[in-house]
Amino acid sequence: MSQIDIWSLDLNLLKVFEALYEEGGAGRAAIRLGITQSAVSAALARLRLVYADHLFERTGRGLRPTAKSQELRPVIAAALEKCRQSLLLVSGATANFQGRTVALGLSDDHELAIGRQLIDRAREQAPGLRLLFKQTHSMLAADALMARQIDLSLTAGAIASRSLGRRVLGSGGYSCVSAVAGPLNLEDYLRRGHVLVSSGGYVGVVDEVLAAQAQTRRVEASTTHFAALPALLHGSESIATLPTHAARALARFGNLVCLPCPIELPRYAVELGWRGDSARDPAIQRVLELVAEVVAGLEGREDPGPGNGPQ
Repeated sequence: MSQIDIWSLDLNLLKVFEALYEEGGAGRAAIRLGITQSAVSAALARLRLVYADHLFERTGRGLRPTAKSQELRPVIAAALEKCRQSLLLVSGATANFQGRTVALGLSDDHELAIGRQLIDRAREQAPGLRLLFKQTHSMLAADALMARQIDLSLTAGAIASRSLGRRVLGSGGYSCVSAVAGPLNLEDYLRRGHVLVSSGGYVGVVDEVLAAQAQTRRVEASTTHFAALPALLHGSESIATLPTHAARALARFGNLVCLPCPIELPRYAVELGWRGDSARDPAIQRVLELVAEVVAGLEGREDPGPGNGPQ
């Protein structure tokens, strides 16, 4: 696109690009933008001419962005963000969240534990704002933030970048969940099978601590999702060791019981991350504060308990 083209370019096309990229289909993008699907298709045709690329390819599940589209995404997202910020400078003091979406990257243990509270608080304190929960973890959050795939990240452990805004909200410990109620001592813990929740490994913090004590456990299976545990543990004596907030959420919503972990495990930091240019966006800042409030409440409800690690 040449410099002269900017004078004739309809900047609304960039909003269509954003909606197509995030929604993955012309129909869903049309609903989001409040226009017809034919208008979205016409805008996409114009975008393809402007950028000399197909931008989106049709698949069985909708539209998939091309390599060029993935390259354009953070640039266009940044441009639209600057436009929104410029309007805030002249719109007065009261922020209007109607139609705004804030993407929060987090793992499903935090989604289980605080998702509903965040939805309720956003409805009360930021009417019109929509939350988008996206799965991530500390090793992926920095890249997702810089690529503007998410606006905020909530991670267990520090995000892998020092160029982003960060706030440590507190720390967390561990508990166990099982389909079998009753006391859990170390002997039982080592005898019974275990389901490991890991983003991609076969060894967890439990195995590292046990190895230092010349002990081992029997891991029967690994999964990447905490939400799968009720089904994976059902009808068995197997155990899963996981963050206490997730253990309590699964016990509250599922068919599992939450038990103190019989070994002492190290605590971990809970951290919020964001891009520097989000500092002037009231929608992102409001969600940041809501997350901090809810996590603080979660931290306050954690009982020390035996085996939850040093306090």
